[in-house]
Amino acid sequence: MTKGNVEKILYFLTIFISILFIYFGNKVATLNNEYSLLSGSGEEITIAKVDAIRRQGLNEESGDMEVFFSAKAKEKEIIGVQRVNVNDPTVNMKIVEEGDKVILDSSIDSQWQFVNYVRTDYILFIGILFIILLIVFGGKKGFNTLVSLLFTVLAVFLVFVPAVISGENIYLWSILICIFTIFMTIFIINGFNTKSFMAIVGCVGGVFISGCLTILYNHLLKWNGIIDADTQRLIMEFPNMDLLGIIFASITIGAMGAVMDIAMSMASSLFEIKSKVLDISQRELFKSGMEIGKDMMGTMANTLILAYIGSALTVTILQIIYNGSLFELLNKENIILEMMQAIIGSIGILLAIPFTAFMCSIFYKKKII
Repeated sequence: MTKGNVEKILYFLTIFISILFIYFGNKVATLNNEYSLLSGSGEEITIAKVDAIRRQGLNEESGDMEVFFSAKAKEKEIIGVQRVNVNDPTVNMKIVEEGDKVILDSSIDSQWQFVNYVRTDYILFIGILFIILLIVFGGKKGFNTLVSLLFTVLAVFLVFVPAVISGENIYLWSILICIFTIFMTIFIINGFNTKSFMAIVGCVGGVFISGCLTILYNHLLKWNGIIDADTQRLIMEFPNMDLLGIIFASITIGAMGAVMDIAMSMASSLFEIKSKVLDISQRELFKSGMEIGKDMMGTMANTLILAYIGSALTVTILQIIYNGSLFELLNKENIILEMMQAIIGSIGILLAIPFTAFMCSIFYKKKII
């Protein structure tokens, strides 16, 4: 059997194992879970397109702006109503117009109530554009990237999230998802070779360090995991939820992507060096890896930190407004969490560099596959 045929068999075997993991993982995770993204919400919801605005005005009793409109849903005409509290600045809802696609709910007062605008069409468009560009520029690897991305999303939303809601051990399921994602992604995109195994070793090492630091600091920071209104609602809905486990999962899973990128780049770069300079010594190969890593670490750490700052920008602005003291601000749990995610993730990146370089210098010296 040729090497190419072996690689194809291993590729499809990885796909098959990934499908089995998603399927049986979902079955186990939802044993004690009534929530599912694949089931309906139980509400009478429909999607409709607004044909015309019938009338609008202020309801004197409630003080809400009411907009009555006709819309077409599933080839039938219905009458819907949008109610907006004009006195509440947090609502600031756009008034419906002719041609808008909207979500309507008839479970309240047997009347079609406006719920929200349909926005998935626009997200679908830019998603398709992303897929096209990825395949055009990435070719076969671009396609494999999409396959691995699909399995990653399914693993998180169909396995990990249901397991958390079911009350399973968050630490265990976080580790399972990380291990599955690392092996699946690298094997699907880069195949079964020395580069892939070195990338896996480096990535596992970096994520392991991030996880250990998270557990340590969850203890040192003496917090209970209730960092904002969302976690308060979560603990009210699920009183036995391990919020510190949620923090562990968010940091380790969040750091995994960046660490995987660094580890794969290091493994690939050193592989190319070794394949072109066959007589390079183990020490020189390690030094080359460290020099490559130094160029990577600055931009990657910046990327990770800026990503977390961007995601928490609204919270940060509000905290600055309501807290006059910088010291008090920096000790807020939600701010501390963002700092932990950025710093611990960056430490995982930094330590993955020498670890990957060291392992590559040992194994690449012996054999090039």
